[in-house]
Order: sequence, then structure tokens, then C-alpha cells
Amino acid sequence: MLEDIQDKITRLIALYEGERQRAETLSKELSESRNTLQEQQRQIAELKKKIEYLQLQNAFASGGLPEAKIRIDSLVKEIDKCIALLEKD
Repeated sequence: MLEDIQDKITRLIALYEGERQRAETLSKELSESRNTLQEQQRQIAELKKKIEYLQLQNAFASGGLPEAKIRIDSLVKEIDKCIALLEKD
């Protein structure tokens, strides 16, 4: 009877250690995934800015002044919104 209890305790400790290691591994993977996500979001934002810049550059280069004016107006409105948000705080 005492040996059975000791065996069960030993098995329980082994299971606990296995789960603890698994939780630690999952925690590391989650942290790495979050870091990867942040980096990818940063890259996406950077690429979006490049696309906007190239579209604006293309509008000027191709003689599409009305399109360029519309884009500039849009950017000015976005900047105004950002300024308003900053002034709010």
C-alpha cells in the first residue's frame, strides 16, 4: 500500500515536470510568435508607406496632377486627424 502511494506520487511528480516543461516551451513559442508578429506588422506598415509614396510619385510623374492633388488632400486630412488626437490628450 505504501509502495503504491509512493509510485503514484513519483508518477504524479513526473507528469507535473513534463507539463511544466511543456508550459515553458509553449510560453517561449508564444513569445517568439508575438515578436514575429510585431516585426511583420512593422514591415507591413513600412511597405504601405512605400506604396503610398510610389503612388504619389507615379501620379506626379505621369502628369496625373488631379490624382496627386486628391492624394495630397487625403494625406493632409489624415495629418489633421492625428494632430486633433494629439491635442485631445
